[in-house]
Amino acid sequence: MNADALAELLEKVRQGKVTVERALERLRHLPFEDLGFAKVDHHRALRQGFPEVIMGEGKSAPKIAAIAQALRRRRANVLITRLSPEKMASLKRQIKGLHYHPQARAATWTPTAIRVRGKGPILVICAGTSDIPIAEEAALTGEVMGNRVERLFDVGVAGIHRLLENRERLFSASVLVVVAGMEGALPSVVAGMVNKPVIAVPTSVGYGASFQGVAALLGMLNSCVAGVTVVNIDNGFGAGFAASLINQL
Repeated sequence: MNADALAELLEKVRQGKVTVERALERLRHLPFEDLGFAKVDHHRALRQGFPEVIMGEGKSAPKIAAIAQALRRRRANVLITRLSPEKMASLKRQIKGLHYHPQARAATWTPTAIRVRGKGPILVICAGTSDIPIAEEAALTGEVMGNRVERLFDVGVAGIHRLLENRERLFSASVLVVVAGMEGALPSVVAGMVNKPVIAVPTSVGYGASFQGVAALLGMLNSCVAGVTVVNIDNGFGAGFAASLINQL
């Protein structure tokens, strides 16, 4: 339940359209619902502005479905990250209306149209095409959370002219998420051009000495440009969530 839904319920109680008993039943599972193997946090949308997100990695399809159904019963938006096509095939038989986003490796279910609340566009940039899955995870997260998201892909420093051709898009964004592997140089370049928050996402893309993204992570953490914030390796979801919070302040 989010703040709008709670306010609507309380107003109906005030007007006598919903009984106190019915309202208590609606609120019974706040702040969480115990499913035995998981405790679903129905209070999170009130605290953080978005419902609990399900990480599909490491969970069986039946357990993912049970958590998703608990959220659906409260009419909460559902976002499942790190979801393989095989698990999605099983979930589609159990959850009507679940939509799969293959590039982001994620699935969504939204009971109503998403209302855009962000103050401006979030621009998600990635260095190379191998970084697109992480970039799409960030972009989808931003969209589901109620932001207008733009994408600018394959503009890494190996061909810096590709980025420079898009200066106006960089300048018009309110928050920028920059995704890169290898040496992780792109966020520093972007942050040196704009006066907006830049969230850097290192990816595990790279050859042997990239150490599965550690080289990119250290490069971004050691950026000489002020205003760069770094999330964990391959954490597109975390970057998209943070960008949304900034964009909706």
